[in-house]
Amino acid sequence: MKVLAKIEERCIGCHLCEETCSQAYFKEKNLKKASLKVTEIVDGNNEIITCTQCGECIDICPVEAIYRDNRGIVRIRKDICVGCLMCVGFCNEGAMFYHDELTEPFKCISCGLCVKKCPANAIYIEDISM
Repeated sequence: MKVLAKIEERCIGCHLCEETCSQAYFKEKNLKKASLKVTEIVDGNNEIITCTQCGECIDICPVEAIYRDNRGIVRIRKDICVGCLMCVGFCNEGAMFYHDELTEPFKCISCGLCVKKCPANAIYIEDISM
């Protein structure tokens, strides 16, 4: 399974990954609508929050809107999601996101578009076994 992986020490905090993500999926450059987050932590380094595709959110969804596709990627069926946001509160990685303009949450699907834009090679696609 291919997942988005990170080397946080390389992150320069340019936010191009977030802009690329929100542009690709929401057609606007809005960092609050990115499926990964870059935040500066106390010591000046950056933290990259992204879904590890662990799947723990699948069992918490009361309407079974979250599933693992045939590539192993955890996805959300927007057509049956009721927007309860239990998955957002339950995610140990903090990688399930929501925005006030949207009914359903969103998350990284390891598409790799952000990887192509990262000038510091702080994110990459890694192939892991399930």
